[in-house]
Amino acid sequence: MKYYSIGEFAKAIGKTTKTLRNWDKNGKLKPARVEDTGYRYYSEEQLNHFLGLKSEKQINKKIVGYCRVSSHKQKDDLERQIENVKTYMYAKGYQFNIIVDIGSGINYNKKGLNQLIDMITNSEVEKIVVLYKDRLISFGYELIENLCDKFGTIIEIIDNTEKTEQQELVEDLVQIVTAFSCKLQGKRANKAKKMIKELLEDDKGIKDNADSKY
Repeated sequence: MKYYSIGEFAKAIGKTTKTLRNWDKNGKLKPARVEDTGYRYYSEEQLNHFLGLKSEKQINKKIVGYCRVSSHKQKDDLERQIENVKTYMYAKGYQFNIIVDIGSGINYNKKGLNQLIDMITNSEVEKIVVLYKDRLISFGYELIENLCDKFGTIIEIIDNTEKTEQQELVEDLVQIVTAFSCKLQGKRANKAKKMIKELLEDDKGIKDNADSKY
């Protein structure tokens, strides 16, 4: 891929280097690469995106439906999610691929998520379609969003209603507390273990109450 110095890029888009430095500072447009010397370089992909042009690679970008649940126990939920995402994209007339993940929303090392990130950074993805915002990732969504912005990828959320399941939220919280408790010792570690136990008991109580209604 071709890269442009800040002066070359500024001239190509009709802006000043001062404007580009300000955009870098406020996050509006970050350089594709910054050398150890501090020199900024912008990619041909960024130039085409800024000018509204489409390279051959951009024309062939994919639309990806991403579906995720936290555990294998939610297999039925995953199937419904996939069906809903497919129905939506068929109605939109999209040609698409589906990537499926099973794992917590705070686990950033899932196979499907890594595959998706690789595709984004290779400029292969035009659009990501998810049923709910938290299906993509529970925490740190803005990081994924910023990454997509840099590579010209759009995130399309079918339903913007906050839809976090109680059980999944508890599982995510337990993982967070467990990760931190591993770094603690003595009384603080015991407090963390107690918190995990209470979260699990509260979750069981909520499920038991829900089951008693049916």
